[in-house]
Amino acid sequence: MLSHTESRIKGIFFAVIGASLWGLGGTVSDYLFKYEGIQIDWYVTARLIISGLFLLMIFKIMNPKQSVFIIFKHLSHIVTLLIYSLFGMLIVQYAYMSSINTGNAAVATLLQYIAPVYIILWFVFRGKERLKIFDVLAMILTLVGTFLLLTNGSVSKLVVAPSSLFWGILAGLALAFYTIYANQLLNKYASILVVGWAMIISGLVMNLRHPIWHAHFSQWHSSTITFLIFGIIGGTALAFYLFIDSLKYLSAKETTLFGTIEPVVAVLASSLWLNITFKPLQILGMLLIMLLILILSLKKQPEGT
Repeated sequence: MLSHTESRIKGIFFAVIGASLWGLGGTVSDYLFKYEGIQIDWYVTARLIISGLFLLMIFKIMNPKQSVFIIFKHLSHIVTLLIYSLFGMLIVQYAYMSSINTGNAAVATLLQYIAPVYIILWFVFRGKERLKIFDVLAMILTLVGTFLLLTNGSVSKLVVAPSSLFWGILAGLALAFYTIYANQLLNKYASILVVGWAMIISGLVMNLRHPIWHAHFSQWHSSTITFLIFGIIGGTALAFYLFIDSLKYLSAKETTLFGTIEPVVAVLASSLWLNITFKPLQILGMLLIMLLILILSLKKQPEGT
């Protein structure tokens, strides 16, 4: 039996490592698209199906007497899971990878992490929250930081590909939906079970677009296989598992706070490993967005999230 301090240390370790693996996973995906010729549709398919199976396997190991199909006992839960899978998980994963593919992992991760602002706007619109000074500050940081990141201060020219911007914003919107809508299932079932099935369902849909067995396997090098294993298992399945498991030892607010390391890792890895350079005002924009993420992670969540 772990002591309170040991439990907290374990939770912090899991949250930080999980979030770091997510950040590195995005950068590894960037490398696979640009230097190993991996096709994005195939990668998203493989990433979702393999990671989903991994998470369901972990769930079964941890709960040997419980069926992984328990989530399918009620029709309403099946419908909710399908909506969550297709409009949450699938769009988040595909849009995020598309933003990386047309831009880079650092910018894609930062654009996706603006999702909490969309959540604030949604709850204000629904009348569940009033717009506070805290929220206005978040909006200002978002607008200024994103403007600098995308334009380097120029009002006439983007320094980020418009397609990467589009996919990054879509990923953030889908992540906001994913975060809000998930609670209907997470209040009834284990997180790892919900996420695992959502990945498999969305992966099977992607398989209709690009079957997992349709890949140029003969052209893969050992480096290709190594990075694929890391991107799919380490940067996706293991990252999800560790981050979800950290909730056993920490509050959701604390886990979210430690999760803010993901964009930091993505930016550093992109710069140091892939030699992606950013202009001074872009760096300032990144810092403002990271400050926004940190502030929002400390914000008390409204009822219903």
